[in-house]
Amino acid sequence: MKIRSMKLREAHKNNGVSSYCTILWDLTAEHIVTASSSDASISIHDALLPSNTPRFLRNHRDGVTTLALSPNSSCLASGSSDRSVKLYKFPGGEFESNITRFTLPIRALSFNRSGTMLAAGGDDDGIKLINTIDGSVARVLKGHRGSITSISFDPKSEYLASVDSFGTVIIWELQSGTTLHTLKNISHNTPPDFTTLSALSWSPDGEMLAVSGLKNDVIMYDRDTAEKLFTLRGEHTQPVCFLAFSLNGKYISTSGLDKQVLIWDVVKKQDIERQKFEEVISSMTWKPHGNALAVIDVMGKYGVWDSVVPSSMTSPTEGGPTLDSKKSDGLLFFDEEEKEISTSGSMSDHGEEEDSFMNSEQPTRKRLRNFKYDEDSDDDINDMSLLPKVESNKKRSTADVANMKNGKGTTTDVVMITGPKMQEAFQPGVTPVQSGKRRFLCYNMLGSITTMEHDGYSHIEIDFHDTGRGPRVPAMTDYFGFTMASLNENGSVFANPCKGEKNMSTLMYRPFRSWANNSEWSMRFEEEEVKAVALGTSWVAAVTSLNFLRIYTDGGLQRHVVSLDGPVVTASGFGDELAVVTHSSPSLPSNEQMLEFRVLNVPNGTQAIRGKLALTPGSILTWFGFSEEGQLTSFDSMGVLRVFSNQYGGSWFPLFSASKLKKKDESYWVVGLNKTNLFCVLCKSPDKFPQAVPKPVLTLLDLSIPLASSDLGAEALENEFIISNMHLSQIQRKIEEKEAMGDDDTASLEDEAFNIEAALDRCILRLIASCCNGDKLVRAIELVKLLSLEKSVRGAIKLVTALKLPNLAERFNTILEERLLKEEAIETKTETVCVNNTTTKTFISPEIVKATECVNEVQLTSPSFVKKKATENSTTKIGKVVELKDTKLESKGLVKKSNGEVSQQRSTNPFVKSLNNQEKEKSSSVFDSLKKFKKNEK
Repeated sequence: MKIRSMKLREAHKNNGVSSYCTILWDLTAEHIVTASSSDASISIHDALLPSNTPRFLRNHRDGVTTLALSPNSSCLASGSSDRSVKLYKFPGGEFESNITRFTLPIRALSFNRSGTMLAAGGDDDGIKLINTIDGSVARVLKGHRGSITSISFDPKSEYLASVDSFGTVIIWELQSGTTLHTLKNISHNTPPDFTTLSALSWSPDGEMLAVSGLKNDVIMYDRDTAEKLFTLRGEHTQPVCFLAFSLNGKYISTSGLDKQVLIWDVVKKQDIERQKFEEVISSMTWKPHGNALAVIDVMGKYGVWDSVVPSSMTSPTEGGPTLDSKKSDGLLFFDEEEKEISTSGSMSDHGEEEDSFMNSEQPTRKRLRNFKYDEDSDDDINDMSLLPKVESNKKRSTADVANMKNGKGTTTDVVMITGPKMQEAFQPGVTPVQSGKRRFLCYNMLGSITTMEHDGYSHIEIDFHDTGRGPRVPAMTDYFGFTMASLNENGSVFANPCKGEKNMSTLMYRPFRSWANNSEWSMRFEEEEVKAVALGTSWVAAVTSLNFLRIYTDGGLQRHVVSLDGPVVTASGFGDELAVVTHSSPSLPSNEQMLEFRVLNVPNGTQAIRGKLALTPGSILTWFGFSEEGQLTSFDSMGVLRVFSNQYGGSWFPLFSASKLKKKDESYWVVGLNKTNLFCVLCKSPDKFPQAVPKPVLTLLDLSIPLASSDLGAEALENEFIISNMHLSQIQRKIEEKEAMGDDDTASLEDEAFNIEAALDRCILRLIASCCNGDKLVRAIELVKLLSLEKSVRGAIKLVTALKLPNLAERFNTILEERLLKEEAIETKTETVCVNNTTTKTFISPEIVKATECVNEVQLTSPSFVKKKATENSTTKIGKVVELKDTKLESKGLVKKSNGEVSQQRSTNPFVKSLNNQEKEKSSSVFDSLKKFKKNEK
């Protein structure tokens, strides 16, 4: 057969680098859409007049890796290396929304037949099924170990097929979200640069799945049994990297790494036409009505191959397959062709279909699978990883099917209304069970607890990161099958779930040091099981499936049993404080978890804090605990770390976001944190947790608030400024708590606060310099008002003077003068004189008054921190002598004695009033009036 060649025109400038490019043809055949993984823009070309300038959509920050058009061509979806999936109106190209985000680049998108469901996958672990009506994530399908390179919805809306970079194909059943078939190593591996991808596609009638094979061929598999039907081979000399069925399914086009495109007759299993290109064709699309094929190569050049199928053969659009529109979608809960879609995405009226179903013939195996659940049930729009296993629901569904077969079923028999599923309980620092491998029962800043199952029992070991700090703990043989643990300096606690009626849930505590020989203890629970455990200074806590919070002493005494308001999610302890997270209400329809936390002081039996737990939309809680300083902290599945602060009445502040680091193939398994660093284990994709052997290496990441891109260009300084303010607020709260408890030993905290204030002032001065260089003078004035120390304000004045900004220096001087006047007024108002606890006679009144102890506080120059005077530490010392000029003594009413004692006149004294009436001259001093008083007294 003669090989022809054709010329292509440039659509994207890849700068001479091979990149994966995508091409689509809309339903009207008037527009061709192209994208390149090296270009952040999407091009919409005029298919009728290719010479016209295309329309560009520039909404992504990085290269566009994949495109998808809805079946009616009204909606365009794009995925990118910037980890976002965006929707646009088509053909206008108006941006609609960021429908979802991933933590790693997206590689594949696909719409279902009705266009209301979008499947997205890539380097992340999982395929997201997104409801395009409300933007909610309907389900996450997990099972691939490599990057997902291609996704295809079954035209009958029963199955979804996907292939990963390792050549593994999985066929998913949409109704249940489970894996129907897994075909390993049947497709070639994807190159590391992702210039070409493994490909698959359903035939238009949905009866066959075509997959690019290992032997430069294309293999066809049966839709239900996944058995190999036949193979198209013998013509490509290198692996097939893309394939596409014609609209009628009679032909299939294949592109290979040998730079050829072949057209195959599917029935005859032989190629009928081919084209040779200068570069590898990475994507193709058939013309919706006509005999043409649009192609694009890895260099970003595209073209249209006319008269693809010989004129003597059937047109590629003639005699297309017809699908039964009455069959249930299985996931979308409506008929695509004849049902009206409501705003919630459900059917407006489905009674007729149920009646017709009950009057029809007995259902086959496939149809029974369609009607296993009611079409309006919300049970199919949830993340399968979050679904609790409810055995009763499965049994009820089987019984309903049996009733249908016997003709006894009614429409209410199969209705199961359930909302979005809530997150299951978890223990921080635990890794999942891996057969034959050691795993972590606990991993925190102190050490780790590992276990490995062997011959029906497990071997548990406890290791400390600092071997010189922690005690040597002997290994333990576990006959209970513990699945969770917690560790602190005093001991360790273990728990296991129920394993049948005989093996009850058990809680066991092992102290590290004790004067008694048999100091460990255990508890057994009937008809309930432990969901989370926590340790404190002298207590052990366990939360059970009955929403009971059980608190024990470290000796095993049962102290309290508290009923919680909702199902537990997790728990953590630190010193005297116990933090518990529970569900406050069912999840939202968008699958957002509604969580609540409370912090309890166990020895006092009080509740310190209670509130809502903040989470990134669409995420779940993956870690929860305290920092080394005792700050409550959470980490969600979207990679956002939050710390609870008393600011703004108690709020969560994000201190770290994994998306800011832009690491495409890394995830973070949190261990703990301190003031400045996050301690975690870096996990390479697709792993989400570390292996226990070899022991993982902790990585320190700087805390970085996810700030917006500022026009100042000083994000690092702004980040330091906010974090320092937060630390200062926490120290102030601790000082206030100590003062409320009557504890005056706050010197160390005051010193720490002063050091933070000094560091904060240095940061503010650098920000002021940035503002001056960036001509942001108003912002500089706002910053100088936040300086704590007078010395810092004078430094700011010198700074702007050196930068030759006299107007700004004058404003800074005005701010300094106002602050000094204000501080002087405050000192005048609050300053009192401390003397020994002896009686003294005033010079202006015969009354005897006792000198009280100095208990008033003097404000520092810092606007955010109050510090006591040094004289407050001792009541036996004489008060500090305040040396003032005569003019200040006159204005403040102070009298300076020879022995250093100072007495303050009270403005309410009647003698002062009469004296003021008699002496109207403003320049008379207090000493003159004193002399006159002594003469009169003699």
